[in-house]
Amino acid sequence: MLPLTCEPPNEQNPPTQKVWIVFGATGHMGRALVRSALTHGDRVTAVGWTQEHGREELSKWQGKNVQWMLCDVRIRESVEKVIRESVERWGRVDVIANCVGFGVIGACEDQDECELRNQFDVNFFGTLHIIQLSLPYFRARQAGRYLIFSSTSGALGVPGLGPYCATKYAVEGLIESMLYEVDCYNIKASLVEPGHVRRDEPEPPAGEVRSPGDHAIQLAPLPKRFQQFKVKAASPPYAGANAPAGHAKRMLQWLNDRQPTSAVKSAELVWQLGHCSYPPLRLLLGSFAVESIRDRLRSITEEIEDWKHLHFPAELGGRSDGHELEESGGGMDEGGREEEDEGEQDEEMKEEGD
Repeated sequence: MLPLTCEPPNEQNPPTQKVWIVFGATGHMGRALVRSALTHGDRVTAVGWTQEHGREELSKWQGKNVQWMLCDVRIRESVEKVIRESVERWGRVDVIANCVGFGVIGACEDQDECELRNQFDVNFFGTLHIIQLSLPYFRARQAGRYLIFSSTSGALGVPGLGPYCATKYAVEGLIESMLYEVDCYNIKASLVEPGHVRRDEPEPPAGEVRSPGDHAIQLAPLPKRFQQFKVKAASPPYAGANAPAGHAKRMLQWLNDRQPTSAVKSAELVWQLGHCSYPPLRLLLGSFAVESIRDRLRSITEEIEDWKHLHFPAELGGRSDGHELEESGGGMDEGGREEEDEGEQDEEMKEEGD
């Protein structure tokens, strides 16, 4: 469970029914989140990505609390339609989660402009479209919540995922800045940063989820494999067996489905995040996320401490004792003239005294 300080839903604090829009519901985290919300009796507009699935497959999801739609987050009109039709269907929207993500595994030098722009269009501009088109609605209601799936790649650089990391860094900066602007409207947002998440949902061709009212909800078959990343063929300088640019690819191949973090348990925590009163800015999921980001922050702190002595000469005027002025070539003449002036003043005062 989330800590009690954020007032998560529990027996003493029963949750009220919320309406969700989950973008990227065809991925393993998005699908697990939809399943968790439906299990708890919430209503969900589950949005598939047009690049992955067709309406025929998604229409197999049935139930009075679920609505399936297709959307391409890169297109504003497509996002606007989802928000508008969700409000028309449910009467309101309380939580918007964005689980859409796309990356190209390969060296920065090897990725062409089309691949670079596509990653930013999906990960950054897709998130921006969702926020810009839903904020007027949330502001009018004086309430709303965003759950934006970032990544550990939004807090540290990963060799072989440079442009993807850049998009996640951009998303994190966007959300942090936006929160200052909308806090007065009772709008909250959290960045979900999962580590390596395995696909541990049940694997039958079709299953059922039962809501608290014991209403059966038919679920669409699980996709065989959700591919969030495209692997780029490495050029000769980056094609070595131990080349750092292949780190991300080797890691995914090695992990396969042995990732330590559970998608099902992560989705349960994210569902609680949508219902708690005081959500955190960041929710790290899994030991890899916690340890790697903590190590990254520790290295930044240590580097600041090692080099902080250099910030004094950069300040105008330097320190009051003139130590930095002596060290920096630009201030020595001025310092010398000041000492000369002080000497002349002392001599004048002595003559007046005599």
